[in-house]
Amino acid sequence: MVPGAAHTETVRRLSPPAEQASRRADALTPTSTVEPVIGDRWGVTDEETRQRYGCDELVARPSLEAWRGVTVHTGPDAVWARLRQLRLGPYSYDLIDNLGRRSPRELRDLPEPMVGDPFTHALGRARGRVLAVRPGHELTATIMGAHLSYAVVPGASGTRLLLKVVAEGPLWLVQALCLGDLVMARKQLLTLKALAERDADRRS
Repeated sequence: MVPGAAHTETVRRLSPPAEQASRRADALTPTSTVEPVIGDRWGVTDEETRQRYGCDELVARPSLEAWRGVTVHTGPDAVWARLRQLRLGPYSYDLIDNLGRRSPRELRDLPEPMVGDPFTHALGRARGRVLAVRPGHELTATIMGAHLSYAVVPGASGTRLLLKVVAEGPLWLVQALCLGDLVMARKQLLTLKALAERDADRRS
């Protein structure tokens, strides 16, 4: 990912209902002026790309915005429980980004992530840093210069697990970053989806 992005710590709190309603209304108006690149969307709707995410508050002038999303056929609590486990491993192609060590499949009783915690464990050591948490709703972190937010959104046909990535850098670099992230993030989200759905099946 792109080195050199600001590593600003922030704590985001749940907004009161009126402010949440205002945010939802504002989110319907696209504000991005970032030039689209190949692979910057996968599995998301236009409305989801217009939502505001925690990472949007941390990079004032990104040269990359990328969105990924999956529908998980279980409740948001099960999805968030799996998202908390990102601190244990990348849950993507472990042969590539975890030295062949498999990200844990068993569900562990982990505490909520806190600002300043390592974001994940990859390539043999802790990587990245948690920047903001809205427990049960959103996790924002930085890793290798990029900023990213995972959002857990209840829906009529399941829970949406969304990821937005923002970064700075020259066009050729963010294009390469976007394509690499598309491959790895897609695998990660599909793995978390499968594990959360398996957890729900075992409880039923």
